[in-house]
This record gives sequence, C-alpha cells and structure tokens, in this order.
Amino acid sequence: MKSYQKLTTTQPAACRLEEEGAAPMPSSHGKLAPWWVGSGLLVAAVLLSTITVWVLRQVLGGWLGPTPPPKCLLVPESHRFDCYPERRVVVTQELCESRGCCFIQSPPLAEGKQGVPWCFYPPDFPSYTLESLNQTTLGMVGLLVRREKAYYPRDIEKLRLDVELETDTRLHIKITDATNPRYEVPLDVPPVMKRAENPIYSLNFSWDPFGVLLQRKATGTVLLNTTVAPLIFADQFLQISTSLPSKFLYGLGEHRGSLLHSLDWNTLTLWARDVPPTESFNLYGAHPFYLLMEEGGNAHGVFLLNSNAMEVALQPAPGLTWRTIGGVLDFYIFLGPDPNMVIQQYQQVIGFPAMPPIWALGFHLCRWGYGSSNETWQTVRAMRNYQIPQDGQWNDIDYMDGYRDFTLDSQKFASLPSLVEDLHKHSQHYVMILDPGISSTSPQGSYWPFDEGLRRGLFLNTTQGQPLIGQVWPGFTAFADFSNPDTHQWWLENLQHFHAQVPFDGLWIDMNEPSNFMDGSEAGCPPGEFDNPPYTPAVLGDSLSAKTVCASAKQKVSVHYNLHNLYGLMEAKATASALIKIRGKRPFVISRSTFPSQGRYSGHWLGDNRSQWKDMSYSIPGLLSFSLFGIPLVGADICGFSGSTSEELCTRWMQLGAFYPFARNHNTQNEKAQEPAVFSPAARTAMKDVLLTRYSLLPFLYTLFHRAHLQGDTVARPLFFEFPWDVATWELDRQFLWGRSLLVTPVLEPGVDSVTGYVPQGTWYDFYTGSSVNSSGEMLKMSAPLEHLNLHIREGSILPTQKPGTTTEVTRGNPLRLIVALSSHATAWGDLFWDDGESLDTFEKGNYSYVMFNVTQNIFTSTVLHASTEATKVTVGTLSIFGVQKPPSKVLLNGREKPFSYLDNQVLTVSDLGMSLSQSFSLQWL
Repeated sequence: MKSYQKLTTTQPAACRLEEEGAAPMPSSHGKLAPWWVGSGLLVAAVLLSTITVWVLRQVLGGWLGPTPPPKCLLVPESHRFDCYPERRVVVTQELCESRGCCFIQSPPLAEGKQGVPWCFYPPDFPSYTLESLNQTTLGMVGLLVRREKAYYPRDIEKLRLDVELETDTRLHIKITDATNPRYEVPLDVPPVMKRAENPIYSLNFSWDPFGVLLQRKATGTVLLNTTVAPLIFADQFLQISTSLPSKFLYGLGEHRGSLLHSLDWNTLTLWARDVPPTESFNLYGAHPFYLLMEEGGNAHGVFLLNSNAMEVALQPAPGLTWRTIGGVLDFYIFLGPDPNMVIQQYQQVIGFPAMPPIWALGFHLCRWGYGSSNETWQTVRAMRNYQIPQDGQWNDIDYMDGYRDFTLDSQKFASLPSLVEDLHKHSQHYVMILDPGISSTSPQGSYWPFDEGLRRGLFLNTTQGQPLIGQVWPGFTAFADFSNPDTHQWWLENLQHFHAQVPFDGLWIDMNEPSNFMDGSEAGCPPGEFDNPPYTPAVLGDSLSAKTVCASAKQKVSVHYNLHNLYGLMEAKATASALIKIRGKRPFVISRSTFPSQGRYSGHWLGDNRSQWKDMSYSIPGLLSFSLFGIPLVGADICGFSGSTSEELCTRWMQLGAFYPFARNHNTQNEKAQEPAVFSPAARTAMKDVLLTRYSLLPFLYTLFHRAHLQGDTVARPLFFEFPWDVATWELDRQFLWGRSLLVTPVLEPGVDSVTGYVPQGTWYDFYTGSSVNSSGEMLKMSAPLEHLNLHIREGSILPTQKPGTTTEVTRGNPLRLIVALSSHATAWGDLFWDDGESLDTFEKGNYSYVMFNVTQNIFTSTVLHASTEATKVTVGTLSIFGVQKPPSKVLLNGREKPFSYLDNQVLTVSDLGMSLSQSFSLQWL
C-alpha cells in the first residue's frame, strides 16, 4: 500500500485545483507520510503513547492482551479512528482483526461513557484509489476504485467523484456509485452555471489512498484532510473521516447539550425520534451541518446532504467521522470567512427562511388539558383583564373528537367557533394542533380523512402494499405519505373542511418524526435489509423502528428507510401550502420534526421539556443551534411542559422566553396552570412588564426576521458571531444577542438577585436607562432582582421600538421610539423594515417601506429608501440618544428648534417629533 501523498505539480494538472499563481500547499504537506506522523511534536506524542502502553502492560498484565504490531502502537490514542463502531458488541481481538484492524484494549470507563476505541484502523488499511481526474466546466470529475473489499456487504467497487467550485466561498464535493443510481435527497439546490473565478480555498487530492485536502488560502489552515482514515462506501454503510483545525465545533442537531460540542469521543446520532429532550439522545430533527471556528476567528461550515440514519463521531485529535447507512456522500463546504457569512452561505443552498406574519412574533399561550373551549376562553379573558399582551391562543389535542384530526368535540368544545370569532374581534389569532397519524378504526363512511386517504392510496404502506397501521393518540392509525403530491391536496381539502367550521389562523404539527406508540407497526416489521441493516447507528432503542414506523414502509418517492428524517419537512411543506391557499396570507406553522430547508415552511419548538431550571438553561443552546440551521422562528415551552413550575422559575423563564424568537408558554395536563394571570401580583407584573418590553421591540425583531428572510442573517445569535476574534465568546451559551445589537443576560439559577454575564469589549448601554458600561471584554456581575431582566444595547446601534400594546396589531398603530446608542466615535446605524405584517411576498412585490437611520457628527438622519402606504400610518414620536457626552444647547428638527431633555447619565431625549415614518428627516444637537 502506498503511503499517503499529496498531488504535486509533476502529477496531472487536472488533479490540482489551485488557481494559477496560488501559494502551494505548506511544505510540511509536500509529501504526506502516514497522516499520524506529521511533526516532531506528534512524533513525541507517539513515543509517549507507546511508552504509556508499555507501562500499562507491565501494571495491568493480561488485561491488555498480547502486544500489538508496531504500526498499531505508533497511532496516538486521540487519532485512533474506530474500526468497530457497533454498539452492544464487546469488541474482541478476534472480531477486530477479522476486519484487518488494530486492537489495543483500554481500561474500561464508566457505564455509558465512550472512550478510545479498542479497534482502530492501521495506517495501511485498504481504501479507494483515485484512478482518473478530469476537468469539467464547473470543476472536476474523477473515478475512485477499491481493489480490496472492506468488511460491510455489497461494497461498491467504483465511485464517481464530482467536484464543483460553485462560488468563491462554496465548494461542492459529491461521491456516489459510478455504475448504478442511488437514492438522493429530493431537495432543490441552486443550479450553478459557472466555475468560481477567485476561490478563497485551495483543493488537493491524495491519489492512493484517495483523500481530499482543503485549505483556506489566506491562512493555510487545513479545513479538511480525509486521509486520516479510509473511505468506506458499501450499499448500507458509508463512512468518511477528516481532521479538524480546532475543537470549536457547533451544529449537528437535534441534540440537547451545550452549544459547543465536546470532542471527547462523542457520538451524535441523527434519526428523528419522539423523546423528551435528554442529553445524548437523538431527538426530533436531523441537521447534518456543522460550523467550526478556526484559530484567528475565521469560520467554515460543512453540510452533508443525506437524509439516512446517521451518526457523527467526534474525537480529540481533533477529528470527525461521518457514518450514514444509505444515499450518497454529498458535501457542501462553506468558507465564510466569518460565522455569519457561513450561515448565510449555507442558507443559499437550503433556502432562506420564510417571512413570518407579525402576529407570530407576539406572545402565545397553550396547554394540554384545557377541559373545554369555555375554559380556554376563560384563560384568554384573564389575560385581557390584566392587560397582559397575547397574540395567539392555542389548543392541544383536547379539542378533537376522540383525538382524531379534523374533528371537533361537539360537547366540550362546542363554543370553539365563537371563541375564535372573539379572538379575531380582539386582533388575536387561533392555532390548533394536528398529528400525521390518521385514525383507522372508525366505521367505514364515518371518517372522511381516513376513507378518502385509503381510497386515493395516500398512506405509508407495508412491504405487502397495505396501509401500515401503528398507534398514536386516537388508537390505531395510518400515516399520511407527504412525499406524495396527491397527499398535499388531500391535506388541503381536510383543512378547508375544518376551517369552514373553525377558522384557525396557524397550525401546530406535532408527532411528525413520525411518532408511533408501538415499534414499527401492529404486525411488527418484516425481516430484511431496511429494518435490520448491516449497521445500525447509535439510535435510542437500538432499532430504526423504535417508537416510529418500519424503515421498510413504502412511500411514493422512496422507502421510509431513506425518507424518515424528511417526514416533518414534507408535512410542513404541505401544511404551509394549504394555509396559503386557505387564508391567502403568510402561513404560520410550528413543527416538531425538522430537516435542512425547514425554515422555508415552518418554525420549531424544542419539544416536551420539563419545568426545571436546567431545562430553561438548555433552551438557549437549543435556540442558537436552530439559528445555525436556518430556522430562526424557534423557542422552548416557556415555564416547561411536563411537571409543575414554581413562581420563581416561571417568572425567570418568562423573562428569558420573552426573548425567544418564538415565544409560547405551554403546559401539560394534570399540572397546575402556569399562564401569567394565575400568579401573584408581583410575579404577574414582572411577566407582564417583560412581555411589554418584547412588544416594544417588535419593529426591531421584525426587521431582523426580514434580514433572515432576505439574506440568511440569524435572529437570536451567539456572541461569537459578532465577536469571532474574542475566544472568550466561543463557549458562551447562557447569553445571546438579538441581531448584532441587543445583549440578553437572563437569570438561570434559583434564589439569586444578581447574574454574572460576559460583556464583550466596547461600550454597552442599559436598555432601560441608557447608562453606559465600558468593558474590556470581561465577566461582569449585574443586579437582577426577580422583576428585572438585564438587556444591553451595543454601541453604534439604533433600535426601532414602539409603544407596546396588548397585541401586535395595537402596537403597530402606536408611535415609534428610536433608541440611538452612540459609539465612542459618536456614530450609530440602524434600519427598519415595515409592511402590513401579513401579506404574501411584500418585499418581492415592493409593498414595503425600508428606512435607514444614521448618526454622524451630532446629526441623526432618517432616510426612506423605499416607501409604501403602510408607513404613512405610523409616526416617529421620540428619539432617545444614549452616550451624548455633554448637554446640548439646542436641538434642531429639520432645522427648527425642538425642546429636549438631558440627563446626567448622558441620555438626550426629544419627544413629540410627530414625523411620519414615510418622510425622511434629520435632527441635530448643538
């Protein structure tokens, strides 16, 4: 076996994807010796590792078994890539060596904890050879050949390599069967017409064994090096590994944990599953995308467009291994170079999120266990009585007759149509739950959704061609096949029939992993390659059918084995489309299961959390991860879903939840109520006040969503996105930003009246008072009594706010207050997007206003760059300027003197401006 080699300029020119005159690869990579002997330091580590093994053998004797071959001892522990990843198997030397791998036993770890693999690849393990590589219009096409079989069945001997230099910051690498077609994710990706002219990356290949080496030109940082372990491409086991340039890796959802992933032998499984959020479990959605911070503050991202069951193994080398059990290896690499740009580039491929209706950004209230529509109505009235803001009232499955979709309990929820009418009269909205499991046990002719779905053949089928029957809330159910366009029409017709009875405004689609109360089906699952594949990733339950349907179930587009992770996405697409056709307005859909591109159709809530302090804390990395995934409309169940909350916990959670992009308080049945109206006057007032603060910020929040829709900006944002050069921000996930400007520092612990948070370098202003804080980039202790949430505005920002009302509609009619936070150079910038809040495609059709705000040399200007009639209905009432160093002698509005106030904390306020938002104006202080 040849040693790993980088292609040199003496090899065919087509194999070197660098531009003419580009800097060559660093000399240390000039000829790749075995990947694990790259430098003197690493050699020293190898020697130390070898000595350590020898010492352990003397101490532990027989436990470690016979001495391994020298080539195995030379591989450092952190660089051992797992050759026997099967769970529930005790890996023996015989099993390991039957695969041609190295076996070195390590002392056992605590139960459930992973460690150094006992069985790992030797440096000379057989892989693919790059036989040919030819230029194409967009990049290159190559042929990979495997001479020796690997250890999984149906090895694919010949692979096709397609490389496309799609843009200067985006590279597309695809590896698939050279001979036979394979399943590929039916996701629309942007067509590319020409090759990138000045890519900021350089790409090289190792011939034998095949490997990809990707570098950032500006720094020489190696972003990918897939020669670290062999490529394996069998029919149902695809694996590729790479080194990583740092340990700062994010993404790879959906999981519960810190925002920054541990690389300490950590395996993340992607297989949609209904389970309350729990550390180490595969959860509701699948997002095979990671963002990685590089030394110096650059960032890149990698997306594997694959929807099969998958796991991603992280190890401290640092290194990463993708393992999937179907499809193809279809990678997009995004070069940033900053984290904001990486996420924008990712969304250029998967699609930008939809613009939500403004009412979706209000406060929502729900619980499972409203006993009737009258009880639901009483909750709404109590909120109105205390003048607590609320835009959406929701119902869980209680409203249904026997928990069947598209039905209404005519006894307990008879007044629901009247309730919805009342909500609409008060500028409020109604959202109801739907599940994809359709009851199959009603007498024939009595339940149209099942009868008609059966007649049209719209359900998932067994391998025998009959509807697969599982069990969900209504009992035995069939599952709608949303991969079938005809199912979308049937779904629409069902929703139209129900909307004529209960004119709902939004839809909440739950249980769409899809969830099943039995494993597989009432008849189990058949033997075969789909339900019992050669390799099963580390899924909860150790089976692909655990609490879902059989992987062998037939769908219109493919087998469920391939489509499982797409189920929620396909249902969201059908649901958003139906809402547009029924209401003629922007759809509002919240989905539990998600997949890349979901933001185009729905938001997401973080699932069935618990009323515990740690659940509140974990919600922040949860919502920030979904910001990375292109789903900005995200939040957790405020105050917790299961269990009973406490007044203190719920107050703190309402403060945090008021700054979730999607803010809903939701509760389970048989627990005490937790809506704001049921608490003590002090707690109720604190909750009301923070909701009023949210509503005052709606113009700012709405503009952030416009930017997300237009170009893929994040709404809720990790601090390191704005301060990538500050490594102290890279691990922070107990605070977050709205956009670039507003820092949220919540209290996440009981019994405290202060909070310690990181304040990045610069001047920050208290949102409420305008008092300044000058930070060198440090942890600061802030006062945080129970009624207070710490909010700080970044210098150089202008935030459009509004006098808050009890609904978004009432708020939108109130005067604007513009908050200016001056930088140390006395400059600031901000903007505002404004439209009617609900019509389709307002930006695309030009039916909007866009206003830019700017401050320089003591002059504030409001410049209308695009105008619509909606802006004429709104006035700018107040301008508050934070950081005015000395009292002005006069203030001029469009050249005319205006009264003003100036406080000792350097806040200048000018009220009663009375300027129409549709008019440009200036204000000067002298």
